[in-house]
Amino acid sequence: MSVAIDIFERMFEYEEMLPVASASPVERADARVETLKQLQSRIRSMQATKLDSRTIPTHPAIASLLPGGGLQQGSVYSVAGSGTLLMALLAAPSKAGTWCGVVGVPEFGVEAAQRFGVDLGRLVLVPRPGDQWLGVTAAIADALGVVVMRPPARASDGAITRLAARLRQRGCTLLVLGTWPQSEAMLTLSHSEWSGIGDGHGHLEARQVTVTVTSRLAGRPRSARLWLPDPSEQFSVVERVVQPLYSTAQPVRAMHPVYAEATG
Repeated sequence: MSVAIDIFERMFEYEEMLPVASASPVERADARVETLKQLQSRIRSMQATKLDSRTIPTHPAIASLLPGGGLQQGSVYSVAGSGTLLMALLAAPSKAGTWCGVVGVPEFGVEAAQRFGVDLGRLVLVPRPGDQWLGVTAAIADALGVVVMRPPARASDGAITRLAARLRQRGCTLLVLGTWPQSEAMLTLSHSEWSGIGDGHGHLEARQVTVTVTSRLAGRPRSARLWLPDPSEQFSVVERVVQPLYSTAQPVRAMHPVYAEATG
């Protein structure tokens, strides 16, 4: 495990970063600030690439749907309830050397993320930030390039504005699971169709979905039919329509016990 991840664990889980147990609140706050500065410096020195533009690496199958042709630094995007789509959004910047973080998503599957191309060596997880979820998100946004967050409650307008300003200043892209004010765009899934199961037997192999991006700047939503994933566990545009063996409208949970793990 990297030094950076060790520091995050001490900061948010074990609280071992304080110099002495009897330190005053001011000293504790100063220690946290200093630790965060050290972490930010180390991560920046280990970044494999420098992003020269406001657009960060985005999978081509999704980039064409987004305003500006990709995910923008310092912007917020809402993702409606799909872990696989979230991993597709993380994979491209992670491969390019960007550090990514996931806050408040304890069920995030690291093995699946690795298969889809997320570099676990540059992934920071804070699964249970508790009541400090917004502060934790703002803190790691100072050091990481892409942060995923699932808000457990509604934040105040002032907190949302301050976080937006911090993201713009640091150039961090925030992916929110659910709705979020001031989002650049909302990404949703529909018409999900799996293949691989025949007459009640077999294995789930691939899924076709319609990804729709609704932007506050664009005149109308943009949609595309994507493999999420295809039989080789890759993300791509559906070149031709393949008749699925079933769709999510059918009672497949009773047909196959792995369906519950495969969805999302």
